Amino acid sequence: MNTQSLYEKDFYAWTVETANQLRSRQLNKIDIDHLAEEVESMGASERRQLQSRLEVLLIHLLKLKYQPEYQHKGSWLRTVREQRKRLKDLLNQNPSLKSKIEVIALNAYSYAKDSAVYETGLHMNTFPTQLPYTLEQILDDNFYPDNEE
Repeated sequence: MNTQSLYEKDFYAWTVETANQLRSRQLNKIDIDHLAEEVESMGASERRQLQSRLEVLLIHLLKLKYQPEYQHKGSWLRTVREQRKRLKDLLNQNPSLKSKIEVIALNAYSYAKDSAVYETGLHMNTFPTQLPYTLEQILDDNFYPDNEE
């Protein structure tokens, strides 16, 4: 079975075979096009993880600000702390993502705002149109939004 069809028929077997070919320096046998596609996919996965963690963090910061009386506030605080830790780990493991975090945070806020509307039942106009926090605030372990205007 050639590697081209192996990629489509049994991805796991393709990965094992490709890794073995790389280790044994059999570069002429490697399915270069699919390997390049998979490497790009790995990078995209890290970027998606960054956006997802920012979304979760921003949703909870919004809920803390706009529904401070909600009974699960303690779990929201735990979620904020956990997402901040995981974001910092992700950025430490992938320093080049730091140059993209501003754009990703803006996009994440759009999704976070929609989710906050759904989760809180509050009207869309309750939440700021633009990202209301700086990156420093978002990542600051000591920053929690107050509910004072």
